[in-house]
Amino acid sequence: MDKTKRSTTKATSAKKSSQYHRLVIKLGTNLLTGGTGRLDIPTMTSLVGQVAQLHEQGREIVLVSSGAIAAGRDKLAADSNRKDIPFRQILAAVGQGRLMHAYEQLFDRHDIVIAQALLTKRELSHRAGYLNARNTILSLLSLGVVPIINENDVLATDEIKEEKFGDNDNLSAMVANLVDADLLILLSDVHGLYTADPRKDKAAKLIPAVEKIDAEIESMAGGAGTSRGTGGMATKIEAAKLATRSGIAVVITEGSVPNVITRLAEGESVGTLFLPTASKVESRQRWMISRLASRGKVVIDDGAAAALKKRKGSLLPAGIKDTEREFRRGDMVDVVDQQGCRVACGMSNYSATEIQTIKGAQSKDIMSLLGYEYGAEVVHRNNLVVL
Repeated sequence: MDKTKRSTTKATSAKKSSQYHRLVIKLGTNLLTGGTGRLDIPTMTSLVGQVAQLHEQGREIVLVSSGAIAAGRDKLAADSNRKDIPFRQILAAVGQGRLMHAYEQLFDRHDIVIAQALLTKRELSHRAGYLNARNTILSLLSLGVVPIINENDVLATDEIKEEKFGDNDNLSAMVANLVDADLLILLSDVHGLYTADPRKDKAAKLIPAVEKIDAEIESMAGGAGTSRGTGGMATKIEAAKLATRSGIAVVITEGSVPNVITRLAEGESVGTLFLPTASKVESRQRWMISRLASRGKVVIDDGAAAALKKRKGSLLPAGIKDTEREFRRGDMVDVVDQQGCRVACGMSNYSATEIQTIKGAQSKDIMSLLGYEYGAEVVHRNNLVVL
């Protein structure tokens, strides 16, 4: 199917402004710096003004803002070619205060109180930490405060991959998931998803709406980000996939478009709209879908994958082919098919070592194989979310 023809009627018939009550807006580094090496105050002034308009209408806005490292690099007049992790952490420590000071001054003009929240993946991977963060942000919103969120780059490092979101695109999707947003807006220096790279192919066309993110859509996303930012189109598509699975609409577009935030909030088609692929799910399921707590993978055969998708039952040992990484009983795991595609996620009744012993066996044989059992199911349907 021609992706340029992907349901323009869907784009215009998507959620209207009255339904876009709670918005998460991600502001990328290249947008906030205007393509320079420092914060672009006129650009930030425009963006804050648009947020203030929505705030006055009673909407709830959460900002996920990049820019701290760029602000720190500017303050220290640091070498733009130096990108090692320890030095980036220094830049983040210097720049985070400057970034928040700029926001404080701009929002003060509209008598809006802001709050800073620095998150790490380790904190959100635990259910209690997830709920604490959720409760704090929702409480701030109830008081009319605009939370401004960033990853705690001073603590999170690439070397500890399980403890880092990796980029603010994925962080914004997880925040949208966390607060049960109606709309996630990813603003950067690109106008949306194109059929090809518009900088290289003049025939490239903007895709106005995407109903489902499939392999063809992912192939259009290309590679990594620019020199100042970390999130390219590929990370934005990954973020959109996470959010839409939780019932959240997503828009990827260019932040420099006039009044882009207010126009999107009114339901206008700007950039590329990714439609939710599921209805709203409850908080526990959203936490499971987010992969924040995933400790490993269970690989299943095609028959088991089809059974989970069609009947949405429990995962039994008979359909399991393998496991990846070590995990314990009670850990969250991804359930993937033999091609590596994520089919489901859930809480495992057995450790990876135990599953290696019982994989391919009938449930009635678990006792004889292990000498004990924790139930007939490796993942019970009550602790399983099919994607």
